[in-house]
Amino acid sequence: MTANSERFFKPTKTTADKKASETNLVAWRIIDQETTAREKKTEKLRALRLIKEMASPAPLPKRN
Repeated sequence: MTANSERFFKPTKTTADKKASETNLVAWRIIDQETTAREKKTEKLRALRLIKEMASPAPLPKRN
């Protein structure tokens, strides 16, 4: 038996279920990455806001 490209590189057919499963997996990976990035950004902005609030004096109450 000789080695040829058809034997080793023959593309396999995928079913619709397999394609849907792969698409679902990739979509959830993207969603998880975006969620992680959003949470990191939120924590960073929250820390900056707290620092800013601590640095600025509280406003004086208005007199009537």
